[in-house]
Amino acid sequence: MLDDYQQLVDEISAALGAPATLENRDFGLIAFGAQDGGRDLDESDEADGADEPALDPVRTRSILRRRSTAAVRAWFEGFGIARAQAPLRIPPDPGAGVFMGRICLPVRHRGVVHGYVWLLDDGHLSDLELGGPAGPPDPRLARAMETAARIGVLLAAEARADEELGRMLRDLLTGEPGGRDTARTALRAALRGAADGPLALVAVTPWAPGDGADAADYRSARLPSPPGVAAVCVLAGAGPAVPAGPMASLAALVRLRASTALDPARTAAEHLLRSPEAAAPAAAPGSGAGTGRGGGFAGVSEPRRGLDDLPAAWPEALAAARAARADPRLGPVAEWSAIGPYRLLAALPAQAGPDPAVRALLEPSHAELARTAEAFLDCAGQASRTAQALGIHRQTLYYRLSRVEQLTGLDLDAGEDRLLLHMALKSARL
Repeated sequence: MLDDYQQLVDEISAALGAPATLENRDFGLIAFGAQDGGRDLDESDEADGADEPALDPVRTRSILRRRSTAAVRAWFEGFGIARAQAPLRIPPDPGAGVFMGRICLPVRHRGVVHGYVWLLDDGHLSDLELGGPAGPPDPRLARAMETAARIGVLLAAEARADEELGRMLRDLLTGEPGGRDTARTALRAALRGAADGPLALVAVTPWAPGDGADAADYRSARLPSPPGVAAVCVLAGAGPAVPAGPMASLAALVRLRASTALDPARTAAEHLLRSPEAAAPAAAPGSGAGTGRGGGFAGVSEPRRGLDDLPAAWPEALAAARAARADPRLGPVAEWSAIGPYRLLAALPAQAGPDPAVRALLEPSHAELARTAEAFLDCAGQASRTAQALGIHRQTLYYRLSRVEQLTGLDLDAGEDRLLLHMALKSARL
């Protein structure tokens, strides 16, 4: 399939005499033609880009890193490329590193944009007629758009295959028992040898469609698929911390190189967190001790051998993502094996509210006291360590802890009371 894309991109480059680059609609690189008279790019080109006018740094980074940055993506999308039905001319912007203008050929199939062909314009395409009310497009450009339409057919076929894999994964993780067996069999046939290899699940939460889209409809939308990801799907309202409606969680099945190495899963999680859908604002936990940070969080399950145990791996990945959101020391990507007490807390059924003993302490007006109590318990009750961690005098610490005891009625010299308070504060974060 990659050879097919490369051949079609080369056709467009040859027809218009300009370097062409094909990216999917998430700005992931698929294929590219040589720039600067046929010279291929290497790592030294990026460093030399500022001194070599024939090179465009944005294109160079896209080729070397296989993806454009979020800032570059926002710049181009601001010209309406996702809605365009015909070629668009994009002006240069040296401030954004876009040293050359571009002509964007939207790659569409049956009205849906699946990607973009970018043509670098160092000036020799400035007279190319794009078509419109003033007249028809240049014949060369018309042929290029015909080729882009052929690319659209291929990308649409891939999208349908990805959607089918995602449906199988969703049914396997959250379907009824009978449906899970069917989905497992179908997914094993689709993945072939990869189905028996070491695998891990990644959860990204929240995963928000934006623009008021409905989560159920959004699950059928084209989802990012980083390298190493075998299948990806959206699960609406997955887990007690994920509300129903537009907010949802994304599940990604990742192939591992070895059962002891989760690096591919972490890399995939970091990639997915750069997606706009993972950038929804996150509310601060009610304890006042949370991060209040915007953006998504990701969790990685323990490795699994084959598909049979994946339904048990999904709660691990989701719990790790929730823990990453709750505790900034863990995030933005957390592994199930590294979240400590959150493994136990995430498995508890959702409660109507905090434990009565600590309810008053969790009010926003007492956020500083809650933070102090949690730091004290995290430091195993060692006053000097706690004061140093909080940057306060020990007498200030003792005063705050006495206020905590008054509010809660708990004795911080008693082990069981400490355990109750510590778990209640951690639960509030989740």
